[in-house]
Amino acid sequence: MTELHTPEQADASRRWFLRTSGVLGLGAAALSTAGVGEALAADEGSAERRPAGTRSPVRTGTGLDRLPHPLVVGHRGASGYRPEHTLGSYQHALDLGADVIEQDLVPTKDGVLVVRHENEIGGTTDVADHPEFAARKTTKTVDGRAVTGWFTEDFTLAELRTLRAKERLPLQRQHNTLYDGRWAVPTFREVVEFAQQRSRATGREVWLYVETKHPSYFRSIGLPLEERLATELRRAGLAGRNGRAILQSFEPSSLQRLAKLVDNPRIQLLGDAATQPYDFVLAGDKRTVADLVTPNGLRWIAGFAHGLGPTTNLIAPVDPATGKLLPVTTLVADAHAKGLLLHPYTLRNENAFLPVDFRRGTDPNAYGDPIAWARLLMEQGVDGFFTDQADTSVLARADFWSAHHVG
Repeated sequence: MTELHTPEQADASRRWFLRTSGVLGLGAAALSTAGVGEALAADEGSAERRPAGTRSPVRTGTGLDRLPHPLVVGHRGASGYRPEHTLGSYQHALDLGADVIEQDLVPTKDGVLVVRHENEIGGTTDVADHPEFAARKTTKTVDGRAVTGWFTEDFTLAELRTLRAKERLPLQRQHNTLYDGRWAVPTFREVVEFAQQRSRATGREVWLYVETKHPSYFRSIGLPLEERLATELRRAGLAGRNGRAILQSFEPSSLQRLAKLVDNPRIQLLGDAATQPYDFVLAGDKRTVADLVTPNGLRWIAGFAHGLGPTTNLIAPVDPATGKLLPVTTLVADAHAKGLLLHPYTLRNENAFLPVDFRRGTDPNAYGDPIAWARLLMEQGVDGFFTDQADTSVLARADFWSAHHVG
């Protein structure tokens, strides 16, 4: 596992980030207001806030240097405000200032890539309300875990189109249930077409951040994801380093397969330190995430990926007993030293998802101080982050740029 920062190391890491980032951003005057609308309006006039140079060699020629820094990724769209992975969620994320929108891909029975957080859809669609599909409910073992529900691979696309999306966390995000039933489950192709239409309408590139979900599982049942994804990217003109699509997976072997098919930027997702990628489990590889974030592990990842998507706990860990922040780790500096970008996940506004240090009051569903939490991560030098509420993160980034006189 990475060593903890001393205060001197933390200061050195921040100085390194500020010295090498070379980003263009909002001027301090443009950021003097606190309103989201004003910050977004200033964004529109800032030449897309493109970096003036690259932060590390890996960004050269990847197309990522055309994006703002730090990057704001709409996690499943604007899932803090709309049911996740719907066209409405993606539209709202872009309206709120997200630079990139994320898709999780799973296949249908007839091999069409659709966008869902999981292949089990009982929690994100109204499938339980369809008596014609009652017999489809079953229990499967996915990545070594028993899961009961309805699964995309048991539905044709035509059948899936009869379902409607709903809020996954109705108790925590009750206001999102207002939109239950409003949108269908989109195919990946439909999301690509939406992004292209949005790019044409606004004159600004809409990038996609695409995850292969449970790739070993789907390959084992004859529905491999990587080849299908590569075909869709080529069809849409999104394949390659300038293709406006970033690829991600928790399984290194999936990224390695993708690297042979398309030359898009690739990000290795990392869970908690004690966990293992499931393809490691299948292969008998004993390494854990803790091994992968050592200098040797990062060097290995740099052989097939351009960056990391770590859980925030790998950068700014919290005490499991108290929920309070512990000293930050050296992961940002260690990864940058190997030429790897870092896009940690997931920033959310609600107290339940924040370190105790940034909570307000005792209601777990009330908003805490996610702006300060985002600022802490940016001060460590992260290159972007996934967020459920893009407007909050855009404001946090504007504050960060202003504080460091970026512009």
